[in-house]
Amino acid sequence: MKENQNVSAEEQENIEVGHNNKETESAEKHCEKAAEESSEEKEQNPVENLQDENAKLKDQLLRTIAEFDNFRKRTNKEKAELILNGGRKAVTDILPILDDFERALSNETKDATAIKEGMQMIFNKFIKTLESMGVKKIETDKADFNTDYHEAVAMVPGMGDDKKGKVIDCVQSGYTMNDKVIRHAKVAVGQ
Repeated sequence: MKENQNVSAEEQENIEVGHNNKETESAEKHCEKAAEESSEEKEQNPVENLQDENAKLKDQLLRTIAEFDNFRKRTNKEKAELILNGGRKAVTDILPILDDFERALSNETKDATAIKEGMQMIFNKFIKTLESMGVKKIETDKADFNTDYHEAVAMVPGMGDDKKGKVIDCVQSGYTMNDKVIRHAKVAVGQ
């Protein structure tokens, strides 16, 4: 019986070892399954993550496109308003001069000197208004001919070497606005 007990103890040990082996194998299989599942989750998570990121980027792109489209429409509307109403300030500044002309015309004075003085006052007011808008007359007196500011309409021969290439006479005044030529001065140039 001792042998049976020994055998049974040995068997019992083998059974326990086998059982432990089975448990170990079962635990290993369970770990492998868990590892496979976590690797599958990792494989699915990057795909899902990329899909989520792609959706966010698409949304951001669509919002940016919509914002730009709204900006473009607003800018075009502002440009159209500037074109339609851009001259409003200039006209508003010139209206008092028009009023002065109306008063001068409605005046029934026959005195030529008074009329001339009135016209000179209106002219000076008009020049000041233009200067306040950045408009300046191009100087032509004793100036060298410059194609950036002058347009030659006549060449005057026989004026001497000291007048060669110089402005002799101004046929029509030229003007700049904020240092940009808006009308060239039409001049006669010495040859």
